[in-house]
Amino acid sequence: MPTDAFRQAYLQDIARAFRNYKALGERAMAQVSDENLHALVDPDANSIAIIVKHVDGNLRSRFTDFLTSDGEKPTRDRDDEFEMPVQAARSEIMDWWESGWAAALGAIDTLTADDLDRTIRIRSEALMVLEALSRSLTHTAYHVGQIVMSAKHFAGPHWASLSIPKGRSRETAVGRYKEGIVPQNANK
Repeated sequence: MPTDAFRQAYLQDIARAFRNYKALGERAMAQVSDENLHALVDPDANSIAIIVKHVDGNLRSRFTDFLTSDGEKPTRDRDDEFEMPVQAARSEIMDWWESGWAAALGAIDTLTADDLDRTIRIRSEALMVLEALSRSLTHTAYHVGQIVMSAKHFAGPHWASLSIPKGRSRETAVGRYKEGIVPQNANK
């Protein structure tokens, strides 16, 4: 099994990754009008609001009583997460967003290195905590990616890049390093 230092580093990294995806989704949604939170890129797609509702339901189910109860709570209605008979206000959508992330980050922040070897269950399937965390992160990242792509589509020419814009890599420190230009403070 990994060392305690490795386990602690993993916990710090998984918490950082979850927080980064939360911030990425927020920065994308901030660029979309209230109306476009409910818009569809095609008839079979989910709106940003629906994706947020699903992420909330998933994270709350998985991380409430994370170490002690099955991650698929009997109170969860997954199918309902993909229905929105009445458009929710941005404030309600953001409340869902915060609720799911609060459950996830609250649980992750209480974990210890020893917890990573523990076994939990999701839909009765036994998983090591480490596996469950990685599985949840990839699932959540997938949906944040959907939010970003939808937001970019609806923002159109008003979209502000969430990373390095196309054609601007050489302006970054990494780009300058690759070009052989060393930043002035590199030797300090």
